[in-house]
Amino acid sequence: MAFIQSFGAAKVVTGSAHLLSLDNGIKILIDCGMFQGENEDKNSEKLEFSSDEIDYVVFTHAHLDHVGRSPLLFKEGFRGQIIATHPTLELARVIMLDSAHLMKEDYRLHFKKAQRRGEENRVKPPLYTAEDVESFLTMKKCYATYGKRIKLQKDINITFHNAGHILGSAFVEIRFIESGIEKCVVFSGDLGNKNDVVLPSPEDAFEADTLYIESTYGDRNHKDISDSIDEFKNTVVETLKNGGNVLIPSFAIERTQEILCMLKFMYKNRELPVCRIFLDSPMAIRATRVYNRYTEELSQLCQQFLNEDGSVFDFPNLEFIKTQEASKKINDIKSGTIIIAGSGMCNGGRILHHFKHRLWNKVNAVIFVGFQARGTLGRDIVEGARWIKLYHEKIKINASIHTINGFSAHADQSELIEWMKHFNRLGNVYLIHGEEEKQIIFREAIMQKLDKRAHIVESGEQIYI
Repeated sequence: MAFIQSFGAAKVVTGSAHLLSLDNGIKILIDCGMFQGENEDKNSEKLEFSSDEIDYVVFTHAHLDHVGRSPLLFKEGFRGQIIATHPTLELARVIMLDSAHLMKEDYRLHFKKAQRRGEENRVKPPLYTAEDVESFLTMKKCYATYGKRIKLQKDINITFHNAGHILGSAFVEIRFIESGIEKCVVFSGDLGNKNDVVLPSPEDAFEADTLYIESTYGDRNHKDISDSIDEFKNTVVETLKNGGNVLIPSFAIERTQEILCMLKFMYKNRELPVCRIFLDSPMAIRATRVYNRYTEELSQLCQQFLNEDGSVFDFPNLEFIKTQEASKKINDIKSGTIIIAGSGMCNGGRILHHFKHRLWNKVNAVIFVGFQARGTLGRDIVEGARWIKLYHEKIKINASIHTINGFSAHADQSELIEWMKHFNRLGNVYLIHGEEEKQIIFREAIMQKLDKRAHIVESGEQIYI
């Protein structure tokens, strides 16, 4: 009998990896993501399944917590087929190469320090290298198109549907025949917010014998999008008018592009004070180029920008910062800047450099526009930390801190429930990709609003379908 095991995103948000084992021996891995925050030590552990036994790897989308460990599959013997949309594989390459670069730099730093202590043998090498990424991506690939069924083998089919989360994202429907009966399993991946500025809303799903659904914001509803836009605009305008600077820790994929569209909209409507806007993230710059290659998949607002200006994201105030030297020079500008930099959860990247120089100044503002996982610096700040330690220096947080969750790329509780209501036939429901206390609230909401029981998945648990 077919079964599923989750080796990540079970009672946590990150590390997505779900293995579907069919009774004919075929194994399909849905995502293979990196753990982040308080669970990131799990990344150095051996994968909990045999990579050389996997026939297919399916990517729902290209965020690090869904693709970040996949180069390890090749290192451990995977020689099967990769299935994803074209944009997902392009963005996944950007994400994984950046991850390999950061791990290499981190290793060099720790190794140099360990040498001085005579403890270099205790420094763990990077999980993988850029060469491992390229080797993994040379594997046989099948490119998915939304709504078009792909035949994997006799009696096994997979269909991708637009999840509206990031460019190329999908929820996947896997159909197979077992003992003469067709079964349908749906993995939601990450479902998008209907009010996303850059992408259209998620498509509906209509039937599933088994549904694995994300629950990142299963405990709450987002602020109304108009309120979130107003809060964003007001924070930016007031900070700049008061001689301050706006710092936006942003994820390179989707959130950065959404913020750029918001700022461009403000510029075109003469709502933006005179300022300089810096996109200080090489990875976000590369990701934005990928978005520019798939403009037909973007929202009506993006289409409008493209028709009017010949570009979706570019406008006169925007500057792309590629080098570290150019990034450091931003600190010479005392006021009137908007700095968009990674990482989105502040656990690395150039945003830390800008925090060091500007977080202590009360005229500045920090705007968080995405989920902050437990154990990350971003989570500490949004939960009220008054001091942080950066580069061996204690920094007081005097800048105003703003968390605007209406821009989230994830559906909230009401949107998740509404998405589930469209199923004409819905069997067993399993909750993944969420913190346990939030999943408990979501489970209760599903029972109350859909009269449906849902199970919170344990790591490694075998669930027969």
